[in-house]
Amino acid sequence: MSASKKIAVVGATGRLGRHVVDVLTEQGHDAVAFSRANGVDIESGVGLVEALEGVEVVIDASSTPSADKDVATEFFRSAAKNLHEAGQKAGVERLVVVSIIGIDGSVAGYNAAKLAHEVALLEGPLPVQILRAAQFHELVEVMTQWGTQGEVAYLPNMRTQLVAARTVAEALVALAVDPAPESTDGPFPEVAGPQPETMAGAAATLAARVGHPARIEESSDPANPDRALFENGGLLPGAHAELAGPTFAEWVEANFPAAN
Repeated sequence: MSASKKIAVVGATGRLGRHVVDVLTEQGHDAVAFSRANGVDIESGVGLVEALEGVEVVIDASSTPSADKDVATEFFRSAAKNLHEAGQKAGVERLVVVSIIGIDGSVAGYNAAKLAHEVALLEGPLPVQILRAAQFHELVEVMTQWGTQGEVAYLPNMRTQLVAARTVAEALVALAVDPAPESTDGPFPEVAGPQPETMAGAAATLAARVGHPARIEESSDPANPDRALFENGGLLPGAHAELAGPTFAEWVEANFPAAN
């Protein structure tokens, strides 16, 4: 195992960040977990320099609840700027940041904001390693709840290769604890689950396990400018991606009790 490192985790209480903290701790590293809840705000920069004192690497697993392109873009650009400035003052060696597979052509919503985030990160003074991940297993339940109307849940027509947040956390930690690469040229590293899925198919698997909603319907939004990207496999991983389980069905069985 690599020598113990002091690694900060941004968004440490979130869907991904909590797993990053767990993996770091299990491997014997000093995880500096912070979020707005403990007085550190990456969007405003408040508390950042102090929180990063003595930190070697920052893993940014932060997110924003807003899917609005402009709101999310403002958050991510501010976060990138503040992490670079505070990290440089504190002597941080590099940033390791999660992003999303297939967003190069995105022009709307959260995915376009994450693309702007990548650009902002790469313009800063500190070295940056970006890991692109597929949509998380955990997102299926959220999207099902969002799309439920009565006994029917409407899920977008989306092809993806769902991956567990824990699996993504392990890949982020591996990047953070391994020696920095001599070059970051070439495609961003990617991590995805073992097999292609549809969001509606995954939602149906979850619904069958927990007993609700009664019906899943796949929908297509003609007004979504990223519709073709979602529906035609643009979010699927490249040939160089690391593929790792569990499958979505395995994850559901392990995390949700069967309905009576």
